[in-house]
Amino acid sequence: MSSAYQVIARKWRPQTFADVVGQDHVVRTLRNAIVRGRIAHAYLFVGPRGTGKTSTARIFAKALNCTDGPNADFDPLDPVVKSIADGTSMDVIEIDGASNNSVDQIRDLRDDVRYAPAHGKFKIYIIDEVHMLSNQAFNALLKTLEEPPPHVKFIFATTDVQKVLPTILSRCQRFDLKPIPSELIVGRLRRIAIDEKVNVTDGALACIARMADGGMRDAQSIFDQMISFCGNEITEPEVLEVYGLVAGEKISALAAALAAGNHPKIVQIVDECDENGRDLVRLLSDLQALVRGALLDAIRRGGKSDLLGGLAMTTEQITRLLDGLREGEGAVKLGLAERINFEVTLLKAVDASRARAIDSLIKELAALSEDSSAKASEDGSLKKKN
Repeated sequence: MSSAYQVIARKWRPQTFADVVGQDHVVRTLRNAIVRGRIAHAYLFVGPRGTGKTSTARIFAKALNCTDGPNADFDPLDPVVKSIADGTSMDVIEIDGASNNSVDQIRDLRDDVRYAPAHGKFKIYIIDEVHMLSNQAFNALLKTLEEPPPHVKFIFATTDVQKVLPTILSRCQRFDLKPIPSELIVGRLRRIAIDEKVNVTDGALACIARMADGGMRDAQSIFDQMISFCGNEITEPEVLEVYGLVAGEKISALAAALAAGNHPKIVQIVDECDENGRDLVRLLSDLQALVRGALLDAIRRGGKSDLLGGLAMTTEQITRLLDGLREGEGAVKLGLAERINFEVTLLKAVDASRARAIDSLIKELAALSEDSSAKASEDGSLKKKN
């Protein structure tokens, strides 16, 4: 009997430090801590969803409890390591903070930490979504977290660190996991595609990475869905069609129309996108990312950029354009008339980019006045000499 199908996000979940993508700063610090014997009693992994918080916690637990550990370069086939990966290890306890958030459950944990590990060197508690614990549960955990038994290690993970009590934060080593760059997501998906014998175009991979917003798990889930939809041949138009995305060329054309103040062209492109069932909220987000790229380019080049349709725009103009797009975001997301709100947002952003800041006008007028005064003074001196 064949084994049950496993989704790509689970099948390709990182199993060793070498598998972790886009979090080199975290991996390097954890590896060095193991090599130098500077292993803290509590760690906190912070970051957006799908960036590898829980996976890194499990890998760290494997490195600490592997046979002859701690060892950062553990053998994935080690029986102890395999038991941790399978979730059957008695010494690595994973707790979901969302469903185990009461003070009574944390008190039970506090009582359990006194007992020595069954097989490994450490008893490791991984608490996911730790910010979901109640204040009473946090307070019950404080003393144990401050002075745990030598055989106990805590690893917390959260997507919302603002909700974690400062007293908990001060007792942990904090690691911030970053959104994974699109090029690294594309590289991993390409590797998966080769292994899964799927032909996928570069444009399709770029679209999937764009939708994932820095989350590797989201990218793998989207890729898995596209395989179900398309089979072993995936192209960019199919990804755009399934998820209602707008092609990169059309986003660039819309940005160029905004930069040029071409109102008819703006309305035409929006009409085409809406008629084809494209996601206007996602289009606004992609448009903001493109304009932000132009803003950074203008800053690097001393105040001007021509990335928006080849038209040279100043830093001030691009900033005002981006601010106009940002201000209309709420109306597009939550308003009843999405298309109308989107068009109004774009047109207002164009007007904002063409307006001049009053302080810059005052500076220009002051500069002109100084030039006129200097010129008049110079002409007066020449007349006296003559």
